[in-house]
Amino acid sequence: MSKAAGFAQLIRPINSLMMGVATVIGEIIAIKILPSATSMLQGFSTAFFLTAASMVVNDYYDRKVDEINAPDRPMPRGIVSPNEALIFSLILTFIGLISASLTNLQCLLTAIAGFGVSFGYNTRGKGTGLLGNLMVSTCVSLPFIYGGLVVSTFDRLSDSTTIFSMMAFLSNTGREITKGIADVEGDRVRNIKTVAMRTGAKNAALISVLFYFSAIILSVFPWILSSVTRAYLPIILVSDMGFIYSSISLLRNSSRENSLRIKNLILIWMMLGLFGFVLGGIFIV
Repeated sequence: MSKAAGFAQLIRPINSLMMGVATVIGEIIAIKILPSATSMLQGFSTAFFLTAASMVVNDYYDRKVDEINAPDRPMPRGIVSPNEALIFSLILTFIGLISASLTNLQCLLTAIAGFGVSFGYNTRGKGTGLLGNLMVSTCVSLPFIYGGLVVSTFDRLSDSTTIFSMMAFLSNTGREITKGIADVEGDRVRNIKTVAMRTGAKNAALISVLFYFSAIILSVFPWILSSVTRAYLPIILVSDMGFIYSSISLLRNSSRENSLRIKNLILIWMMLGLFGFVLGGIFIV
């Protein structure tokens, strides 16, 4: 592997691309039309580069663990040195923050706050269990708020933007807790106090389901508030039914194998809900 390929692997391109796209989708949800090319580029660039920087920081702090668990990563293999990774992360952070500053002040402040949460998770939050779950969910939901701020202001964020970011936060927190059920053996070795470690698998499953059902309840409000069109309804109904099915399955069987399966299914229902918001926000049916 070349050094350039090593740097590319460090940023986890798919993760960084997904966060960039999520920000553009946040813009679309906020204004219900396709944003300008400049707005999309600014939003995408900020999210992409700051996520990439966070991925590099994550590998830097995990480099000793990766020597055992992921020896093919660039730093354990010696392709990229720890110092090179730190410099690379600083460059990526600088580019991301410059992009945010060229957008507007509220975007810059939000980008700094979001990167701070991500940095805190990478350095301290991973071992804190539920607090770490909440930090991850903040990072997952923030691109939709940030996208809204690219094209609007805090006091004018649309109902759809606020509700969807809350739904993303709640459903992802449930997913993180579900993931903790699947990872309980490894977390016990690393002494990570997840919800499953503290309360047991069955109680963790129940707590996960409470988060999922909170997201389901929120999903009806965009229709009640007339902030989406009828195109939203059939898609969000399928998404909600998926959450309900997954919740029942998890409550009945909180084994490691089923928790892994549910964790993957939840991601599908989340993406489907996102599609419903975009379609229901743009197309009048």
